[in-house]
Amino acid sequence: MQDIHGKSRARLEETLAALGAWIAAILVLGVFGWILGDLLWHGWPSLSWEFVFDAPRDAGRAGGIGPILVSTALLLGICLAVALPIGFGAALCLAELAARAAWPTRLIRRSLDILAGMPSILFGLFGNAVFCVILGFGFSLLSGGLTLACMVLPLVIRSADEALRSVPAQYRLSAAALGLSRGATLWHLIVPAALPGVLVGFTLAVGRALAETAALIFTSGYVDRLPHSLLDSGRALSVHIFDLAMNVPGGDAHAYASALVLVTMLLAINLVASRLGSRWSLCRMSSI
Repeated sequence: MQDIHGKSRARLEETLAALGAWIAAILVLGVFGWILGDLLWHGWPSLSWEFVFDAPRDAGRAGGIGPILVSTALLLGICLAVALPIGFGAALCLAELAARAAWPTRLIRRSLDILAGMPSILFGLFGNAVFCVILGFGFSLLSGGLTLACMVLPLVIRSADEALRSVPAQYRLSAAALGLSRGATLWHLIVPAALPGVLVGFTLAVGRALAETAALIFTSGYVDRLPHSLLDSGRALSVHIFDLAMNVPGGDAHAYASALVLVTMLLAINLVASRLGSRWSLCRMSSI
């Protein structure tokens, strides 16, 4: 009798946990749907191919966002070109080469967690002081991209570190028993197994970089013309949305349309990363 009562209580707890999870998921989807619906309602009438490719006119009230998208792509490219190799290399050192229980390793991980949660405006002030003033890059795409790289580095390192540490220890032990070197074990076993988790960190880093405003105001500037080099100033799409919504009377329609383009870019990047991770997992399963 007591055993039946215990099983009933366990089933009730599982049902309540599943119900809570479904409610949370529905609430998140509802909020996202409300935001997306609001953007579609206000931004769709202004959205067109001319809007995507034309240059802004009349402080953004007319024209499009062509140069803005170019500046955004260059900023994101600089950010990822710097942050991904450095971040993944640092994660490999933390997860595979450093002593996991040593206090310097724990201190580094705790410091990265603190840096990942710092307000972005602090990174903007840091980037302005270091890249714009000390290194002499001025308000430029290079300064903005390097600042974004500094901002997303903790996120990239910690996500890749957790993905590498989550690979079962049996992989390493089996490779050692077969006589594989540490390098071969890393590149042929550990890294491929951790790749889906690394892609999650990459997606989060791209999302934070694309949506950043405060750090770029202090580093890449406000100029909305087409940049001719990385040392030219450029306006990111998030900064353009902020400027239209806050500083330009009558710019709400184009602000909504620009926000809709930004959300579409984020959704597309998430979808591509998810598909790549799923395809990679299927390829690995079929090759085993």
